[in-house]
Amino acid sequence: MTDKQGNLPANWLERYSRNILLPGVGGRGQRRLLAARVAVVGLGGLGSPAALYLAASGVGTLDLIDSDAVELSNLQRQILHGTPDLGRPKTASAGEALARLNPGVHLNLHAERLDSGNAAELLGKADVILDGSDNFATRYLVNETAVRLGRPLVTASLFRFEGQAAVFLNAGGPEEPCYRCLFPVPPPAGALPSCQEAGILGSVAGLLGTIQATEALKLLLGIGEPLTGRVLGVDALSMEFTTLRVRRNPACPLHGAESSMLPPFHPSDST
Repeated sequence: MTDKQGNLPANWLERYSRNILLPGVGGRGQRRLLAARVAVVGLGGLGSPAALYLAASGVGTLDLIDSDAVELSNLQRQILHGTPDLGRPKTASAGEALARLNPGVHLNLHAERLDSGNAAELLGKADVILDGSDNFATRYLVNETAVRLGRPLVTASLFRFEGQAAVFLNAGGPEEPCYRCLFPVPPPAGALPSCQEAGILGSVAGLLGTIQATEALKLLLGIGEPLTGRVLGVDALSMEFTTLRVRRNPACPLHGAESSMLPPFHPSDST
């Protein structure tokens, strides 16, 4: 977001004036956003609105991770992409859309699938990790990596007219839960229908992705009360929001009493 001499763009006060006016943000908070880095895993229904709001708010660097290409069925909810982008890598269309919105944001495009071999490298420099993936394998991998790195994780999921969101700080507190404290093991294959099988109201994806962006911005700014130790449930048909308290699970496979989980590591430590 800054030039090689560390100078901010000439028009930054005007561009971010509505942020700067906010109590608890101001110029200092906006500078924090400009210096911040967020990794967005998945550029679909959740990652699209989240990335748009992060870029618009002035988060200085976004690491965008997605191995998929744009399909026609995506366009009902994945608002980073358009009809001319069909068949293109999602990272390419997302990068162009975000650059049009805010050319000052630095974008790192990773058109590759997140796996155990690259997760630490792709996520390790982020101040906050935002998980917008649509499969359990990636969700569990992102959570494990965030725990090992000690990075905050903002996660969400969708089902038809419903969604849920949560924040896990992964700061090593004795009572802090992680994603696997809530869901110790993934469900059996085929136990839950996918979005392709069950459907999803596109605006619900936008709602949950926007909640994710809001939580990430709160963490970066150090304001408000993050959605930690809680799961926010959203039922769009009744427009009801519910909160479930989550405690650390002593039998958690990652950091429970009998876990063999390794301490936090950095990308330079991995092979």
